[in-house]
Amino acid sequence: MMKEVIKPLKISYFLAWLMPAWNFFSCQAILATEVTHSLTTISDVQPIQESDFNTLVNSPNDLADEVTSVAELSDVQLGDWELQALESLVERYHCVDDSPEVRYYSNQSMTRHEFATELNTCLETISELNSSGFKSSIVETDLIVLERLQTNFATELEILQGQIEGLEARTTLVESQQFSTTVQLRGQAIFAVTAGSFSGDELISPTGTLIADDDPNATLINRVSLFFNASFNNTDQLQVRLTAGSDGADDHPAGLLEPNFASTLDFSVPGRTQFTIGRLFYTFSPMEDLSITIGPRIVATDYVDRNSYANASYLDFSTQALVNNFVLFTRPAGAGAVIDWQPEGSPFKLRGVYVAGNANSFSTNGESVIDGPRAPVLLFPTRGGEGGLLGDPYESIIELEYSIADFALRLQYANGTIFGSRFNAFGANFELALSPEIAIFGRYGYGIYLDSTVGDVHPNYWMGGIAVRDVLTPGAIAGIAVGQPFIEERVGNASQTNFEAFYNFPINDHVRVTPLIQIITNAGNQSSNGTIVTGTLRTVFAF
Repeated sequence: MMKEVIKPLKISYFLAWLMPAWNFFSCQAILATEVTHSLTTISDVQPIQESDFNTLVNSPNDLADEVTSVAELSDVQLGDWELQALESLVERYHCVDDSPEVRYYSNQSMTRHEFATELNTCLETISELNSSGFKSSIVETDLIVLERLQTNFATELEILQGQIEGLEARTTLVESQQFSTTVQLRGQAIFAVTAGSFSGDELISPTGTLIADDDPNATLINRVSLFFNASFNNTDQLQVRLTAGSDGADDHPAGLLEPNFASTLDFSVPGRTQFTIGRLFYTFSPMEDLSITIGPRIVATDYVDRNSYANASYLDFSTQALVNNFVLFTRPAGAGAVIDWQPEGSPFKLRGVYVAGNANSFSTNGESVIDGPRAPVLLFPTRGGEGGLLGDPYESIIELEYSIADFALRLQYANGTIFGSRFNAFGANFELALSPEIAIFGRYGYGIYLDSTVGDVHPNYWMGGIAVRDVLTPGAIAGIAVGQPFIEERVGNASQTNFEAFYNFPINDHVRVTPLIQIITNAGNQSSNGTIVTGTLRTVFAF
């Protein structure tokens, strides 16, 4: 009886062993037949990108967060050749992440969709091996297997691809709406020692007020600027500039003449002992070749009346009247806007600037805006301005530039009000490079100012000079210039003339030293004032 029971068991055991073996060898025979047919190259396989696959796997709305081991799946049956083939690919090419962070579940099914994601990972892995020069490590029969698996799971792969494309579209949208929070910090520190004297017994203003009766003491001037620049799309700029300095224009001997004759050191004017906002603006390009700047703190001379050889007081000339056209800029800093149009391929450029000097003040109620001990020496104001974004004081400037390789000409027109006095002004600015090392340059201005303390005035302004580069050492700059900032017979009995010569040489990429000398004749448009002579040693640190 026992033998009869055992015999069927042996037969059943043999059949149970035979059927999987038969399926296995049948699968191998099919694969061998396919190999003899044609070999599909890896370039014909269309894998989904691994980055997209990873994004999709990590999405809780599309796929499970965990990848299940192919050896323990039941949805795609253990006896199916697809599962065995995929398991072989995973083990041979390490397609599926088997790091400790990935958990495997036994006795759980894997859907065809999940199977397709692992298949896609193998497609990507083998494609990378092929493209990176490791084609010899790919078993040829695996290419046939991949092609058949792609065919059998075409629907799932197509669905997966659609989900990936949707994710890509959403990602692109998010990226286009994001902005960079990276802020670039730059800094500049200027230290200068200056001293000077004037001939004669005293200095008087154009109105006859005593300015000084003794030579000023030597002073140490400093200015520190911190630039915070940010961009949201790499075509724009948000800038916040903080500035602190010593004592403004008053810390220089020629500053005794201010604010009427632009003779002080330009870099000494901004900033006091505490940090203040020197610039605050945003620049963007709504269309090609056009940029727009808006902000509560812009400076007109950053955009118009530029010159390659006489414009930056930390680099070349320091006298204000030699750095910019004096009659054009009555109140250059404040809230406003700038339009800069530079057509590509054209030598012409067009710019417009509007600046309101007291944009944050609703009204001054007719009171003097500038008061204190220096008020009696001023040509302006005669009374207070109304303030506000569109009120007195304000200035609008338009500039047309023509520039080619070695020559540039800029024409300007400005108008506005300065503390109750209406003005119009015209300007011209040119530069000509005679060689790579030598250039000449100059400016001219004419203004019409109404209701000054001496009546209506029509000042003329001019300056000219020569600059030489690479003098004695590479990177060095030398220059000499002369100018008359305010030629007007109603103001004084003479015309003040400013001279400056400098030599700027680099110590290294971050430090430059400049000795300079200033000579001012007929200071304050008064012949009795004699001559002012000053010497300055300027050191600039950039980081």
